[in-house]
Amino acid sequence: MADPLVTYPADGPFPGTVGRTLETSSPAWPARPTPPPDSPNVVVIVLDDVGYGQLSAFGGLCETPNLDRLANRGLRFSNFHTTALCSPTRACLLTGRNHHTVGLSSITELSLGYPAHNATMGFEHGMLPEILVAAGYNTFCVGKWHLTPPEETTSAGPFTRWPLGRGFERYYGFLGGDTDQFHPELVFDNHSVRPPATPAEGYHLNADLADHAIDFVKDAHAVAPDKPFFLWFATGAGHAPHQVEPEWVEPYRGRFDMGWDEYRHRVFERQMELGLMPAGTELSERDPDVPAWESLGEDARALYAHQMEVYAGFLTQTDHHIGRVLDFIESLGELDNTIVVCVSDNGASAEGGEHGVRNEGLFFNLVPGKLEDNLEALDAWGSEDVFGHYSWGWTWAGDTPFRRWKRETYRGGVTDPCIVTWSRGIPDPGRVRAQYLHAIDLMPTLLEILGIEPPATLRGVPQSPIQGVSFAAAIGDGNAPDRHRTQYFEMFSHRSIYHEGWKAVCPYPGPSMSEGLERGHPFGTPLSEAILDELDANDWELYDLTTDPAECNNIAASHRDKLEELKALWWTEARRHGVLPLAATELGRLIAPRPSVGSPRQVFEFYPGGSPVSFAAAPRVNNRAHSITAFADIPQGGAEGVILTQGNRHGGYALYISGDRLCFVHNYLSLARFTVRADEPVPRGAVALRMEFAPTAPASFAGGRGCPAEVRLFHDERVVGFGEVPYSVPVVFSTTGASCGSAFFDTVDPAAYQAPFTFTGALEKVVLDISGTLTVNPTAEYTRLMAQQ
Repeated sequence: MADPLVTYPADGPFPGTVGRTLETSSPAWPARPTPPPDSPNVVVIVLDDVGYGQLSAFGGLCETPNLDRLANRGLRFSNFHTTALCSPTRACLLTGRNHHTVGLSSITELSLGYPAHNATMGFEHGMLPEILVAAGYNTFCVGKWHLTPPEETTSAGPFTRWPLGRGFERYYGFLGGDTDQFHPELVFDNHSVRPPATPAEGYHLNADLADHAIDFVKDAHAVAPDKPFFLWFATGAGHAPHQVEPEWVEPYRGRFDMGWDEYRHRVFERQMELGLMPAGTELSERDPDVPAWESLGEDARALYAHQMEVYAGFLTQTDHHIGRVLDFIESLGELDNTIVVCVSDNGASAEGGEHGVRNEGLFFNLVPGKLEDNLEALDAWGSEDVFGHYSWGWTWAGDTPFRRWKRETYRGGVTDPCIVTWSRGIPDPGRVRAQYLHAIDLMPTLLEILGIEPPATLRGVPQSPIQGVSFAAAIGDGNAPDRHRTQYFEMFSHRSIYHEGWKAVCPYPGPSMSEGLERGHPFGTPLSEAILDELDANDWELYDLTTDPAECNNIAASHRDKLEELKALWWTEARRHGVLPLAATELGRLIAPRPSVGSPRQVFEFYPGGSPVSFAAAPRVNNRAHSITAFADIPQGGAEGVILTQGNRHGGYALYISGDRLCFVHNYLSLARFTVRADEPVPRGAVALRMEFAPTAPASFAGGRGCPAEVRLFHDERVVGFGEVPYSVPVVFSTTGASCGSAFFDTVDPAAYQAPFTFTGALEKVVLDISGTLTVNPTAEYTRLMAQQ
C-alpha cells in the first residue's frame, strides 16, 4: 500500500526532505483548498427586468412552474431590494458592497470620470467567485455579465474584468446589457464565438445558456463529484428584446385581453392570498403616464395585449430552461445539497414607452415609439425581425402592487422577487419572509452559510469592508429581526432612503414623466445645482412602509421632522458611500468621451477573420464624415460578401458586394433602410473599394434623427455610385458590434443577404477613417449635382 500523501500549506515551509537522490528524500505536496465534506453547491439565478408582480410565484400571471417549485420547497422573501438598474445590482450581489462604492452608479456604458461612476470595479472589492474558487469551489458564469468597462470588452483585453478575471473558471454568455435572443453576441471564456445554430435550425439563447450551464457542471462532476460548485446563471430574460419561439406564445393568446388595469387587480388579490403583502395594504393608484385600458382603441388594445402575450411566453420559456438546469442537478443527486437563489435585478422596464417599441434601439436614440409602426410589426412580434419591448402600461402592471418602475427608486423600481431554496437550512418551506433585504446582503449571507470568513486580502489585494449584512438567520427563522435597518438609493438622480420602516423619496425628473414635464424637468433634463436646490426644498416625499407598503400616501406635510431627519440621513449615507456627484439621465452620458485600450485615434484598421469588435468599443461613426476603404483582390469570377459591418437587422450599416456591385446600406433602426449601389461591376484584380459618408446637415437629436448625408462609392479614385441618406441613426445602432470580412452575428439587411455572407475575394485590410477627411473629386461633385436635379 502506497504511503499517504503528505501535504502542507501552499505558503508554508516544505515538510519533506530533499536528499541527493530520491532514495534519501521524502515528498510532500502543496495542499489544494478543500471545502468541508458535503459543502453545499450554490446556484444564483438572476432574471433581468422582471417586476415584482410578473412571476406566478409572486402572484403574477406569467406561468413559471419551475420557480414555483423552488418557492414551494423554499422561501419567498417579500421585502428584497435592488438598485433599480442591472449592472449596479449585479455588482451589489457579487461584491456585497453598494454600487457607488464599487464605481457602478449606472450601467457600464454610461460611465463618467468620477469614482462613483467610472465602471472600473477595483480588485479591493472582491467578488464572491474569487472567494469561493480560493476556498476550493468550481465557479461557473453563464449568461449576462455587464460588469466590464465598455472599452475593455474587445479581443485586446485586458481580460481582468471579464468573468474569468474575477474568479469564474468558465464563462459562456454575453458581456453587454442585452443581446438578440436569436442572434446573440456571444463570448466563450475569453473569446467571441458564433451561436452553434441558426434560428431556422431551432436556436434560441435561453436553450443555449442552459446547455452550457449543464455542460459546465457535468464536466466538473465527472472528474471531481465531491467538489462543490457555484453557478451564476443570468438570463437575458425578460429584458428586451422580447423574443421567443411562437409555441411559447400561443398558450397565452387572449389571456391579457382584459388589459393592465384588470391585471393589477387580479395580481394584487393573488399577492394578498400568498401573504406577500401585510393585511391592510392598498394597491397603488393609476400612474399618470398610463392610460386607462378602456380608453384605448381596438387596434391599440390588440397590439398591447399581444405584446404581453409575447413577454409572458418569453418568461415561461425561460423558466423551462431554468428547470432543465435544476433537473440535471437533481439527476446528479445534488439538488438537496444546493442553495438556490433566484432574484431579479430591478423592476419591470418602461423603455418601451407608451406604445411599446418594435425596436428597443428607438428608446436609446430618442426616437418616439409610434402606434402605427408597431402595428406594422404586430404579426412578427416576438420573432427575430422585431427587437420588441412592451408598452409601459404592462411595466406599471408588472410591478404590482407598487408604483413606477426600473430606473426609479420608488418600490416599483427597487423591490423585486427573491426566492431562496435550501433543503438543509429551511425548517418551514413554502413560507414568506418579510425581513428587509438588499442585494448587498446576498454575498455575506452565502459566506456565513458556507462557513467562509471574508478574506482580509484576496490575491494579494487588501479588501474593502463588506457593506451588506447576512440574512442567514432569517432563512432559518421567520421571526428573526431585521438586520438591514438603513439603505440609501440613487439612480439617475432619483433618490430615496429607507430607515427602520420609513422611506423618503425625491423623484427626478418628477413622480412621473408627465409631472416632471409640468415641473419643467422633461425626461433627459440635466441636473443643475439650481434644480437640486429646488428638489431638496420642495420635492421630497415621505412614506410609512409599516402601514403603507405600496407608497400610496405621502405624509411629508404632517411629519416634517421625520422627513428632515431622513433627508439629512440621505446626504450622510451618500457621502459615506461615495455617491456624488449626482448625474441624471441625459444624452451626454451616452456619448461622453471615455478611455480606450489603445491610444486615441481616428483611423482604424480591420482584418478579415479576426474577432468582432464589441458594440461598446466599435468606432463611433454617427453624425460625422467618415470613409471605409477596402484593399481587395477580386478573382476573375468575381466576389461577393461583407467587407465591413456594424449592427444587425435592427440597426447598423454594411459595405458589401452583391451581384458584382459594391453596395452600402444604412439601417435606420429597422424603420427604414437606405441603400447605395454602384453603377458598374467591381473590377478584377487589386482594387481599393471605398465608401464615403458626408453629412449635409446637423443631426436632430430631439426628433430622433441623425444627420442626413451623401454617400459615394469608389473603385480606386473613380466614383461609381452616389446616393443620399435622408436621416441616420443618431446615437447607437444596436447592441451588436463590428466585424470585417463577414457578418459575424447577423445581417443588416435581410432582404439583401444572410449572415455570415463571408467575403469570397481576398481582403488585405479594411480602413475606417472617422477624421472627416473625404475625397475632393470633381467627378464626385458633378455626380452629386446631377443627382440633385
